[in-house]
Amino acid sequence: VDMYAKCGSLEEARKVFDKLPNRTVVSWCAMIAGYAWCGNYRLAVQCLEDMRQQGLRPVDVTFTSILSACSHAGLVDEGRRFFKSMMEEHGITPGVEHYNCMVDLLSRAGHLNEAENLLQTVQPDIIGWTSLLTACRTYGNVELGRRCFEQVVRLDPNHAAAYVLMSNIYANACMWEDANKIEELRKCVGAWKKPGRAWIEVNNKVHEFVVGDKSHPQSVEIEAELKRLSRQMKDGGYVPQLSLVLQRMPDMDKEDALCGHCEKLAIAF
Repeated sequence: VDMYAKCGSLEEARKVFDKLPNRTVVSWCAMIAGYAWCGNYRLAVQCLEDMRQQGLRPVDVTFTSILSACSHAGLVDEGRRFFKSMMEEHGITPGVEHYNCMVDLLSRAGHLNEAENLLQTVQPDIIGWTSLLTACRTYGNVELGRRCFEQVVRLDPNHAAAYVLMSNIYANACMWEDANKIEELRKCVGAWKKPGRAWIEVNNKVHEFVVGDKSHPQSVEIEAELKRLSRQMKDGGYVPQLSLVLQRMPDMDKEDALCGHCEKLAIAF
């Protein structure tokens, strides 16, 4: 069930789940996590209700999945309700992973100050502060972004993603001097971010793609397909986020850089 769900094959996961002679808390949680993993809040909650009707009580992992589903669906009120019910209705003390889910939920929805206040009530955790830092880039909150960055590098000075995110925040605000300082600091501490990789299986063969990779035998065709898709998206109203490219270069070059993401290469292939 878990394997099929994590591969995105929810129908296959459900078939295996329905054939189980005895469904335990573990199997129910695996199915709930699968729906949450794919962002299907409605089915995740329905699965939770079915589990309770079978006389099984949800455990801490169950709520991690439910809160994750709320986060991906942007359902703040529902997430708050489930978080509150953990202790009041089920006697489960929220752990770091539950707080991180709530921070992610609040951050994605733009409730940045509430997310920061929640983080300050628990033991410092790099995942939660990185989630909030990511949201600061999305919503352009420079001051809060600085505070998050300081928290992350205090916990892990070599956390490369934090430097990249903070550079992006400064670049989006046209604070180029500050962005350059962050880049210099990243190089000084040796925090290097590994290039993104994506895999896709076509005709029983797995193909690997790396950011900006042009070594694939069909790279010319892939690049042409990316440009075709880009034109089609623009016709539909899509506007490229050129601010995500930190280097100073012409807009056309920035668009080409955005097309070089490994996931986009894999999909175009």
